[in-house]
Amino acid sequence: MNGSISDISALSPSEEDKMIEAAFKEVLDGYLASNHRKKVEIIERAYHFAREAHKGIRRRSGEPYILHPIAVAKIVSQEIGLGSTSICSALLHDVVEDTDYTIEDIRRNFGDKIAQLIDGVTKISGGIFGAQASAQAENVRKLLLTMNEDIRVVLIKLADRLHNMRTLGSMTPAKQYKIAGETLYIYAPLAHRLGLFAIKTELEDLAFKYEHPAAYKQISDQIAETASHREAVYWDFSAPIIKRLQDFGLKFEAKARLKSVYSIWRKMEAKKIPFSEVYDLYAMRIIFECDDLAEEKTICWRIYSAITDLYRLHPERTRDWVSTPKANGYQALHLTVMGPEGNWIEVQIRSKRMDEIAEKGFAAHWKYKNGDTEEEPELNRWLSTIKDILDNPEPSALDFLDTLKLNLFASEIVVFTPKGDMVTMPLGATVLDFAFNLHSELGQHCIAGKVNHKLVPLSHKLNSGDQVEILTSQSQSPKPEWLTFVQTAKAKSVLRRKLRRGRGPAVEKGQQILDEFLRKNEINPDNTTYTRLQGHYKIANREELCYKLGLGEITLDAKLVSQLKKPLKGAPGMLKKLWRKTKSAAKGLGSTVGVNQSDSASKSEAAESQTPGKPVENKVNTKEVYFLHYDDEGNSTNFKFSDCCCPLPGDDVLGFVGDNGEVIVHSMNCPRAQMLKAGYGPRIVATRWEVVSGLFKVSVHVEGIDRFGILQEIIHLISTHLAIDIRRLDIEAQKEVFHCDLVVRVANASVVDNLCQKLLKVDGVKTAKRL
Repeated sequence: MNGSISDISALSPSEEDKMIEAAFKEVLDGYLASNHRKKVEIIERAYHFAREAHKGIRRRSGEPYILHPIAVAKIVSQEIGLGSTSICSALLHDVVEDTDYTIEDIRRNFGDKIAQLIDGVTKISGGIFGAQASAQAENVRKLLLTMNEDIRVVLIKLADRLHNMRTLGSMTPAKQYKIAGETLYIYAPLAHRLGLFAIKTELEDLAFKYEHPAAYKQISDQIAETASHREAVYWDFSAPIIKRLQDFGLKFEAKARLKSVYSIWRKMEAKKIPFSEVYDLYAMRIIFECDDLAEEKTICWRIYSAITDLYRLHPERTRDWVSTPKANGYQALHLTVMGPEGNWIEVQIRSKRMDEIAEKGFAAHWKYKNGDTEEEPELNRWLSTIKDILDNPEPSALDFLDTLKLNLFASEIVVFTPKGDMVTMPLGATVLDFAFNLHSELGQHCIAGKVNHKLVPLSHKLNSGDQVEILTSQSQSPKPEWLTFVQTAKAKSVLRRKLRRGRGPAVEKGQQILDEFLRKNEINPDNTTYTRLQGHYKIANREELCYKLGLGEITLDAKLVSQLKKPLKGAPGMLKKLWRKTKSAAKGLGSTVGVNQSDSASKSEAAESQTPGKPVENKVNTKEVYFLHYDDEGNSTNFKFSDCCCPLPGDDVLGFVGDNGEVIVHSMNCPRAQMLKAGYGPRIVATRWEVVSGLFKVSVHVEGIDRFGILQEIIHLISTHLAIDIRRLDIEAQKEVFHCDLVVRVANASVVDNLCQKLLKVDGVKTAKRL
């Protein structure tokens, strides 16, 4: 459906009916063109049932609600490749939650399997995360546990999220931030892990579009502007390869795969480089036809040999995922060669079967599966690890999400047991991670390891190809310091669980001490009190506070009583009250940060999407804005900048409403902010910069080749040429290399970016980046 929202609202009932029928016909035509058995009758019944159930209901955009399940069914069928059971479940996926029909009605009309799938989707509907931390963790568990029952539930949910992201423009900015945050934190990694590369890439790009709209537009425009040059370079590079492969008599397709907008931005951010210096904007992909599975590997290496005869190979950037597939089933042979303009270009070699699995994940994998395959044990092992985490979740929702994310989105290495069995591990995994991967008991009693027959400590990081032997002792037990170097979700989860059991008596004693202190001094034992105590002692969570109290490492004294009873600034906890309080005080102030008001109540996406009314544009509405402002001395009165990322004017930022009503401003790409968006969506507020006066401190790190006079040049550039105030400078040279840490005062983020670019032009400077 390509019509605009205003076009839809102007349609007559008969025109709407034609539009709906046309949308469903696209689903049916795509299904009939597939290789699935043709069960048209049940799909048509599911469509008519859903259409009647959703009759009269509209999405926030104003369109008839039935268009959403039709769109989800189209994604399930044509972009993931599932069959009639999944198409029917997609068409019916919101019926039980949003209408008076029950699962029993679905079972009676469509059978047990479709009812089971819809029941699974319904349990995890309305977005993964709710308003309460316990609900967040519980809903994530529901989502992932369904993978053990029927993975199609998760695939349908991913299709549902993809369509919600495609239509996110009708939501308020606060909702856009919340949903985009969830998508980047959980859904995109989940799509990646299930092998849905195309969907993972689109989810990332759409989330990036709503989180960083200016950066998204700028990079998109730059991609469009450089398209003709890029195409010319590609044809210069690919023409000799295509001719060579045609001479072989191969049937193949060659094409350029452009890097996504999000991945380009991430590279620019990580390396602090402009768009013009991102050289690997595209890769060449060669997809060949081969009916004989046994011949695929031979053809891959034959193409590899032909390319390396033509171009110079980068020896450290060859990846053989044909012999050892990734855990999500991905197979391909990657090599990187020097292109005609002196830039490195990646070439990806795949069979048609490999390409379909790479784009459509396990849905395509099932299509080609013949009994047991080498990919299947890796999937089962991963699902088993996820189940271990779900059975013993972290008490803190954010810790739980963080632990889970370690297993969702990790680059992989392949290591071997002493007997030669192959084990896939995340990049950065240690000997101790490997021990826990083999068995929880082995990890708990591990004392060291032998890597390639050499004795190494528990913290030793493994590399692909390592052969690892675990050494144990029954006297060994888990240590708190192990948490500082283990990388895998399973190791962290088991360790935290074992360490908590050992701390139980001390935690219980500390809780009793705390309860008695609060009762004796008539202090309310609420979240605000605990937050103040944790802040006073600089402790991360309530359990750690009680543990230290129980051990006697900290004590509660009379001085705390007045501090805990002191009234809070602003209204406690509720953004609406803060809005009323600051609305009038902000009028006429010059230095402000505008923040879009967020709804304090968390509604499900389904409820949001059905709300009728005019669309909400993706911009700040002045009627919805309250101002976070400075006093006469330039100090913030009801907000503060986060210490973890130190945002500057010009950065994309968001606000998080704390328990005391104070808004904490984070940089949008701050890792902590990503977790907060995913876990506490209703407390996130969309922010924008207005006119902000004053200077802000920022740290810059500089590295390079040491030479006589380089420090003088750096200082002259900063102080004289750029007129930037230096507040601190630490420099150290070791042999031929120097490291310099600067603290400067600047007006906004663009000044820092300009400073880093200018520093990189100083002879000898190799790195200059904002910290």
